Amino acid sequence: MSDARIHIGSSILELVKGDITSESTDAIVNAANSGLRGGGGVDGAIHSVGGPQIMAECRKIGECPTGGAVLTTGGDLKAKYVIHAVGPVYRSGTMDEETLLAGAYRTSLEIASKEGIRSIAFPSISTGAYGYPIGDASRTALQTVIDYITDHPEIELVRFVLFSDGDLNIYRESLEKIKK
Repeated sequence: MSDARIHIGSSILELVKGDITSESTDAIVNAANSGLRGGGGVDGAIHSVGGPQIMAECRKIGECPTGGAVLTTGGDLKAKYVIHAVGPVYRSGTMDEETLLAGAYRTSLEIASKEGIRSIAFPSISTGAYGYPIGDASRTALQTVIDYITDHPEIELVRFVLFSDGDLNIYRESLEKIKK
């Protein structure tokens, strides 16, 4: 499955298969929990590769509400910053999950704009252990990012770094539907 790249105004939106901890964008986004305690999946990988400095900053911050995001150093990562975004645990789709998921992406982008971050890499937030159906999550994620960067050309690159060919394919299909 090949990568996808489109232009949104003067910004670029990319979909790639890969390991987010290897990204050299200005910031990467961590699919964090509200206690900022580290965990499994993307969260565990970022803390493992990024080193203890990230956790030390998370402990100082303390917590982050679902739908929100906070900024720390990138520690030993190639990225200078980590934006820890807290997506919702998917229950039934009737617990405001879509609004909360969109908020996690939008708040991450707002932090990027405020901090002068020009390139950012996202994982697929909430689709692992939090159980959010990836098709629904991809549409919310992509639409939120497109809406934001349309009005915020200071963010030059948004890259979704997806774990598998299957995930990449779902995001590609969602992007095709949104572009129409």
